[in-house]
Amino acid sequence: MKISYNWLKDFIDIKWSAEKIETILTDLGLEVEGIENFESIKGQLEGLVVGKVLECKKHPNADRLKLTQVDIGEKDPVQIVCGAPNVNKNQWVPVATVGTTIYNQKGESLKIKKGKIRGEVSMGMICAEDEIGLGKSHDGIMVLEGDFQPGQALNTVFPVETDKVFEIGLTPNRADAMSHWGVARDLRAGIMHQGKSLPINTPSISNFHVEDRSRRTKIEVKNSELAPRYCGITITDINIDVSPLWLQNRLKAIGINPKNNIVDITNYVMHEIGQPLHAFDADKIKDSQIMVKTLDEGSLFTTLDGVERKLSSEDLMICDTEKPLCIAGVLGGENSGVSETTKSIFLESAYFNSVSVRKTAKRHGINTDASFRFERGIDPHITEDALKRATILISEIAGGKISSEIDDFYPKKIEDHQVFLTFDKINSLVGEELDSGVIKSILTSLDIKVNNVSESGMGLTIPAYRVDVTREVDVIEEILRVYGYNKIKLDNKFNVSVANSSKFEDYKIQNIIANMLVSKGFYETMANSLTTSDYTEFSSQISKRNNVEIINPLSQDLAVMRQSLLFSGLENISYNLNRKNENLKFFEFGKSYHKFDKKIAEQKHLSLFVVGNRVEENWLKSSNHIDFFYLKGIVESVLEKLGLNFISAPNEDDTIAEGLSYKVKTKTLVKFGRLKKEITEAFDVSKEVLYADFDWDTLLNLTAKIKFKSQDIPKYPEVRRDFALLIDENISFEQIENIAKKTDKKLLQQVNLFDVYQGENLPDDKKSYAVSFTFRDQNKTLTDKQVDKIMAKLQKQFETQLQAELR
Repeated sequence: MKISYNWLKDFIDIKWSAEKIETILTDLGLEVEGIENFESIKGQLEGLVVGKVLECKKHPNADRLKLTQVDIGEKDPVQIVCGAPNVNKNQWVPVATVGTTIYNQKGESLKIKKGKIRGEVSMGMICAEDEIGLGKSHDGIMVLEGDFQPGQALNTVFPVETDKVFEIGLTPNRADAMSHWGVARDLRAGIMHQGKSLPINTPSISNFHVEDRSRRTKIEVKNSELAPRYCGITITDINIDVSPLWLQNRLKAIGINPKNNIVDITNYVMHEIGQPLHAFDADKIKDSQIMVKTLDEGSLFTTLDGVERKLSSEDLMICDTEKPLCIAGVLGGENSGVSETTKSIFLESAYFNSVSVRKTAKRHGINTDASFRFERGIDPHITEDALKRATILISEIAGGKISSEIDDFYPKKIEDHQVFLTFDKINSLVGEELDSGVIKSILTSLDIKVNNVSESGMGLTIPAYRVDVTREVDVIEEILRVYGYNKIKLDNKFNVSVANSSKFEDYKIQNIIANMLVSKGFYETMANSLTTSDYTEFSSQISKRNNVEIINPLSQDLAVMRQSLLFSGLENISYNLNRKNENLKFFEFGKSYHKFDKKIAEQKHLSLFVVGNRVEENWLKSSNHIDFFYLKGIVESVLEKLGLNFISAPNEDDTIAEGLSYKVKTKTLVKFGRLKKEITEAFDVSKEVLYADFDWDTLLNLTAKIKFKSQDIPKYPEVRRDFALLIDENISFEQIENIAKKTDKKLLQQVNLFDVYQGENLPDDKKSYAVSFTFRDQNKTLTDKQVDKIMAKLQKQFETQLQAELR
C-alpha cells in the first residue's frame, strides 16, 4: 500500500523528515518497506528556462530547419537550430540549456549538448510539450502565453510537486489503516506517545447542501444482511473532463493513473478516508431506481473489463428495475459506468458484508481496490460523510449540481464494541506494570473511549472501524504497539520449560540427517505444497484422480496439493541452471498429498537432487562429474546413519527414474536413480539429474524399533587377505559377499571389492575381481593358520558355487 507524505500532511501538521516518520510507522506495526521519491514532472524541469525568440530565419543549409537567436537571460543571445514549423520571432518558449537532461512523457531521458546541425552551431533546444513531460502534443514547439523574464526557471511557471511515498506492508487485520486518514490516526497516536500533541484534521463537509430535489434515484435494498448500509445521491449537470493537477498528482504519487474528474474523485476519496464509492451514469438507470439484491444462479453479467461472467445466487448485485449494473463492492458493469457523454450520475456509498464480498471476489477471480477494502471491513459510520465529501468535490471540480437528498438505508445501526480491560491481564501479558495514566493516554490517542475506571480495570468503547479489536487481548496489543515493544525491559530471571521427549522424535532425526547432508555440500530447499495438476501427466505413477484440489485456488498453477516432491525440485533446478548455477545438490523434507475415495492421506518424504560436478572446476581436477554411484553412496550413508540394514532391487517399471530401490522386507525405503529425459526436458533441463525419494514415515518407524548396542574398541589387530577371482561377467559382487558371510560368520568382518578388470588376456565372457577380506577375533590375536583355513573354505565355495578361478 502506497501512502503519500504530502497527503498525510493534509491531516496532521508535521514537519519531521520522512525517515523519522518511517521509523514511527514501523514501530506502530505499519511496516514501511521502502520510500520512493515522486516528481509530478520527471527531472523537475531542472535546467529548463523561459527564452524569447529575438530572431528567426531559414537555415542556410536545410529547407526544414530554422536558425534562431534566443534570449535566455545571459549577456548575449544563444543560437539554436530548430526544426519546428511553428517557431517564430517574439515567442516565449521553453529552452533546454546545454548540459540539461530532459525527460519525455515516457520517462526517456536526453542530455542536451552543444552541437552543429548542418554546419550551424546550436546551443540548446527549444522544446515541444511532450519532450519535457508537460503534455502529449508534438505538433510543434510549446509557445508560452503571458509575460515572463528571459532566463526565468521553467519550474516557476509550471510548478513541480515532489513527494515522499511510503510503501507500507499492511497486514490483513489492519483494515482501518487502508487510507491516508487511517495512517494519520496511527501516526498521531505514535507522536502523542512521544510527548507531542497534534490535532488531526478531518475533511470538511460543512459546505454540503442540496440545491434542488428534482432528480431522486430511489433505493430498494432487498438483502440487508449483505448490505447493512447503503447510501446514494444524484448529481446533475456535470462536465466530464481531466482532473486538476493537484488531484492528478495525488493519485499519480500512489501509483494510480488519472482517468477523468469523476472517477478520479471517487478514487481520491477512497484513498483519502477509506470508503469505496461507485458512480453510475444516472441516465442509464431504468426507472431511476436502484435495487440491491441477488440474482438467479447462472445469470450472465458483463463487467467493466469486458468479461461476461456467470453469477452465483450468493453474489450481491446492484441493479435497476430491468438489469444488473454492478457486482456490489467488487466491480462495475460495462455499460453502466461514467463515460465522456455522462451528464448526470448516481453516486453510491455503502457498507457491504465483508464475507460476502470476499467470496464473490474469489469466486470470479477479481481483485480491485474496492473489494480489497470491503473484504477486510470498512468503517460503517463514515458511509454518508464520504458521500458528502465526494459530492462537494464533484460540485467544485466538475460543476455538478446536487439534485437529491441523500438516501440512507440503515435499518439497524452497527454499534461500537464494548470491552472491559483488566490491569492484571495487561501486566501479565506485557511483562511489566504500566502506569494507568499512560494506558489511558494511549487508548485515547487511538480513539478508544474510556467509559469508566476502577481498581481492577477500565470499561472501553472500541470504534466500529477497528474490526480487529474485539477482545481484551486485542486492546492490550494496541497499547503495546504504541507504547513500544522495544521499551519492555528484560527480566533478570529467565524461565525455561524442558520437554520430556523421545530421542526418536521426527524433528531430531530430521536435523541429524539434514546436518549430515549439509556437511556433504547439499542445500536445503522449501517448496510450495500447492502446484499444478498438469504434472500428473508426466508419470503413470501419479494419477489425476488422486489430486487433492483446492476449492478456491489463487491460480491454475496453485490448484492442487502436490503428490510428489519431484516437480517442485525440478522447478528449483531449472531456475538455477537458467542463471548459470550449474553444480547443484538439493534436499527437501516435505509432504505429499493423495486422495483415495473420500479420504485424504499425507506422507512425508526426503528428496535428494544432484546435478553437475561434485566440486567446482579447478586446476587439479577439471572433471569430477556426479554419477549414479555418487548418489548411491549418499543414499546409503543416510540409511547407515539411521542404523538400517537393507536389500537392493532394480526399479522395475518405474516411469520416473532408472535405478535401484532399497527395501526392508516388503517395505520400500528409498527409490533413486537417473531421471528420465522426457521428464527433465519438460522443465527445460538438458543435464542429467539424479534423484532419490525416501519414504520418511517408513524410515522413522523402522528407526524407532532399532536397539543400538555399544562395544569396546577392539584390542586385537585385524588381518587382511586378498583374492583375485576370475569369474563370469554376469556374476555380481553381491553374490561374492553373500557367500563369504555365510561361510564364516564369526571372524569375517568386512568384504571389499577394490579392483575390476575386463579386457586383454581375459576371455570375452570373463572378468577379474580383486576382493579383500578382513578378519578379527575380539578375544585374541589371530594366527596365520586360522586365517589360511578360512581362506581355503572361501576358495572352495567360490569355485563350487560360482565356478571361480584364482588368478
